[in-house]
Amino acid sequence: MSLSRPRLRQAVIVHIAVDDLTGPAILEFLGGHLADMRTQGPPESTHALDADALRDPAVTVWAVRDDTGELIGCGALKELAPDDAEIKSMRTAPWATGRGIAGTLLQHMIGEARGRGYRTLHLETGSTAYFAPARRLYLRHGFVACPPFADYPDDPNSVHLRLDLPG
Repeated sequence: MSLSRPRLRQAVIVHIAVDDLTGPAILEFLGGHLADMRTQGPPESTHALDADALRDPAVTVWAVRDDTGELIGCGALKELAPDDAEIKSMRTAPWATGRGIAGTLLQHMIGEARGRGYRTLHLETGSTAYFAPARRLYLRHGFVACPPFADYPDDPNSVHLRLDLPG
Protein backbone atom coordinates (compact mmCIF):
# COMPACT_ATOMS: atom_id res chain seq x y z
CA MET A 1 0.00 0.00 0.00
CA SER A 2 1.40 3.37 -0.94
CA LEU A 3 0.40 6.47 0.98
CA SER A 4 2.12 8.74 -1.55
CA ARG A 5 -0.17 8.08 -4.52
CA PRO A 6 -1.56 10.98 -6.54
CA ARG A 7 -4.74 12.43 -5.07
CA LEU A 8 -7.98 11.00 -6.38
CA ARG A 9 -9.71 13.21 -8.91
CA GLN A 10 -13.03 11.40 -9.24
CA ALA A 11 -15.74 10.18 -6.90
CA VAL A 12 -14.88 7.05 -4.97
CA ILE A 13 -17.12 4.06 -4.41
CA VAL A 14 -16.44 2.90 -0.89
CA HIS A 15 -17.06 -0.33 0.95
CA ILE A 16 -17.11 -0.18 4.75
CA ALA A 17 -16.63 -3.38 6.72
CA VAL A 18 -15.58 -4.41 10.21
CA ASP A 19 -11.89 -5.31 10.20
CA ASP A 20 -10.23 -7.89 12.46
CA LEU A 21 -6.87 -6.08 12.39
CA THR A 22 -4.91 -9.07 11.14
CA GLY A 23 -4.06 -8.00 7.58
CA PRO A 24 -0.81 -6.25 6.72
CA ALA A 25 -2.57 -3.36 4.91
CA ILE A 26 -4.66 -2.28 7.91
CA LEU A 27 -1.73 -2.74 10.29
CA GLU A 28 0.50 -0.56 8.10
CA PHE A 29 -2.29 2.00 7.74
CA LEU A 30 -2.82 2.20 11.51
CA GLY A 31 0.93 2.34 12.06
CA GLY A 32 1.05 5.38 9.78
CA HIS A 33 -1.79 6.97 11.72
CA LEU A 34 -0.03 6.42 15.04
CA ALA A 35 3.27 7.76 13.66
CA ASP A 36 1.52 10.89 12.32
CA MET A 37 -0.25 11.51 15.62
CA ARG A 38 3.03 11.23 17.52
CA THR A 39 4.49 14.06 15.43
CA GLN A 40 1.63 16.44 16.26
CA GLY A 41 2.19 17.04 19.94
CA PRO A 42 3.81 15.91 23.15
CA PRO A 43 3.43 12.24 24.14
CA GLU A 44 1.01 13.06 26.96
CA SER A 45 -1.29 14.72 24.40
CA THR A 46 -1.24 11.83 21.92
CA HIS A 47 -4.26 9.61 22.49
CA ALA A 48 -4.22 7.46 19.34
CA LEU A 49 -4.57 3.73 19.99
CA ASP A 50 -2.20 1.13 18.61
CA ALA A 51 -3.46 -2.08 16.96
CA ASP A 52 -3.35 -4.03 20.24
CA ALA A 53 -5.53 -1.45 22.01
CA LEU A 54 -7.91 -1.41 19.04
CA ARG A 55 -8.37 -5.19 19.42
CA ASP A 56 -10.05 -4.64 22.79
CA PRO A 57 -13.53 -6.25 22.78
CA ALA A 58 -15.03 -2.81 23.55
CA VAL A 59 -13.71 -1.50 20.21
CA THR A 60 -15.04 -2.05 16.69
CA VAL A 61 -12.81 -1.02 13.77
CA TRP A 62 -14.08 -0.41 10.26
CA ALA A 63 -11.90 -0.40 7.16
CA VAL A 64 -12.90 1.65 4.13
CA ARG A 65 -11.87 0.27 0.76
CA ASP A 66 -12.37 1.61 -2.73
CA ASP A 67 -13.97 -0.42 -5.51
CA THR A 68 -10.59 -2.07 -6.28
CA GLY A 69 -10.25 -3.27 -2.67
CA GLU A 70 -7.53 -0.79 -1.73
CA LEU A 71 -7.62 0.46 1.85
CA ILE A 72 -8.39 4.19 1.88
CA GLY A 73 -9.65 4.84 5.39
CA CYS A 74 -10.52 3.52 8.82
CA GLY A 75 -12.31 4.45 11.99
CA ALA A 76 -13.24 2.88 15.30
CA LEU A 77 -15.95 3.05 17.91
CA LYS A 78 -15.00 2.37 21.54
CA GLU A 79 -17.76 1.68 24.05
CA LEU A 80 -17.27 3.78 27.18
CA ALA A 81 -20.54 2.80 28.89
CA PRO A 82 -23.72 1.02 27.78
CA ASP A 83 -25.07 4.34 26.45
CA ASP A 84 -21.83 6.15 25.53
CA ALA A 85 -19.07 5.58 22.97
CA GLU A 86 -16.01 7.31 21.61
CA ILE A 87 -14.84 7.67 18.03
CA LYS A 88 -11.19 6.66 17.62
CA SER A 89 -8.63 6.23 14.84
CA MET A 90 -10.37 8.18 12.07
CA ARG A 91 -7.96 8.31 9.11
CA THR A 92 -8.16 8.75 5.36
CA ALA A 93 -5.24 7.94 3.09
CA PRO A 94 -3.50 11.24 2.28
CA TRP A 95 -3.96 10.71 -1.46
CA ALA A 96 -7.72 10.12 -0.97
CA THR A 97 -8.67 13.17 1.12
CA GLY A 98 -11.33 15.57 -0.04
CA ARG A 99 -13.55 12.89 -1.59
CA GLY A 100 -16.07 12.53 1.25
CA ILE A 101 -14.59 9.29 2.57
CA ALA A 102 -14.32 10.48 6.18
CA GLY A 103 -17.85 11.91 6.11
CA THR A 104 -19.26 8.66 4.73
CA LEU A 105 -17.46 6.64 7.39
CA LEU A 106 -18.51 9.04 10.15
CA GLN A 107 -22.17 8.75 9.08
CA HIS A 108 -21.79 4.96 9.10
CA MET A 109 -20.37 4.99 12.63
CA ILE A 110 -23.07 7.37 13.88
CA GLY A 111 -25.68 4.99 12.45
CA GLU A 112 -23.99 2.05 14.17
CA ALA A 113 -23.91 3.98 17.46
CA ARG A 114 -27.63 4.70 17.19
CA GLY A 115 -28.30 1.05 16.37
CA ARG A 116 -26.41 -0.02 19.47
CA GLY A 117 -28.49 2.30 21.61
CA TYR A 118 -25.76 4.79 22.50
CA ARG A 119 -27.12 8.14 23.64
CA THR A 120 -23.82 10.02 23.28
CA LEU A 121 -20.80 9.88 21.02
CA HIS A 122 -17.59 11.53 22.18
CA LEU A 123 -14.26 12.19 20.54
CA GLU A 124 -10.96 13.87 21.22
CA THR A 125 -8.93 15.52 18.49
CA GLY A 126 -6.08 17.97 18.31
CA SER A 127 -6.31 21.72 18.72
CA THR A 128 -3.63 22.70 16.16
CA ALA A 129 -4.07 23.67 12.52
CA TYR A 130 -3.16 20.12 11.46
CA PHE A 131 -6.46 18.91 12.95
CA ALA A 132 -8.63 21.75 11.56
CA PRO A 133 -10.10 19.60 8.74
CA ALA A 134 -11.09 16.94 11.27
CA ARG A 135 -12.70 19.50 13.56
CA ARG A 136 -14.66 20.96 10.63
CA LEU A 137 -15.85 17.45 9.68
CA TYR A 138 -17.12 16.71 13.17
CA LEU A 139 -18.80 20.11 13.57
CA ARG A 140 -20.55 19.65 10.19
CA HIS A 141 -21.99 16.41 11.52
CA GLY A 142 -23.44 18.02 14.64
CA PHE A 143 -20.69 17.51 17.21
CA VAL A 144 -20.28 20.31 19.76
CA ALA A 145 -17.50 21.24 22.16
CA CYS A 146 -17.63 19.63 25.58
CA PRO A 147 -15.43 19.26 28.65
CA PRO A 148 -12.92 16.42 28.75
CA PHE A 149 -14.62 13.04 29.13
CA ALA A 150 -13.58 9.56 30.26
CA ASP A 151 -10.02 9.85 31.56
CA TYR A 152 -8.86 12.67 29.28
CA PRO A 153 -7.18 15.56 31.10
CA ASP A 154 -7.85 19.21 30.39
CA ASP A 155 -5.13 19.80 27.78
CA PRO A 156 -4.55 22.81 25.50
CA ASN A 157 -3.49 20.37 22.75
CA SER A 158 -6.90 18.64 22.77
CA VAL A 159 -10.41 19.50 21.67
CA HIS A 160 -13.23 17.39 23.10
CA LEU A 161 -16.49 17.03 21.21
CA ARG A 162 -19.78 15.22 21.69
CA LEU A 163 -22.85 14.33 19.71
CA ASP A 164 -26.12 13.59 21.50
CA LEU A 165 -28.07 10.81 19.81
CA PRO A 166 -31.83 11.10 20.37
CA GLY A 167 -33.43 7.90 21.58
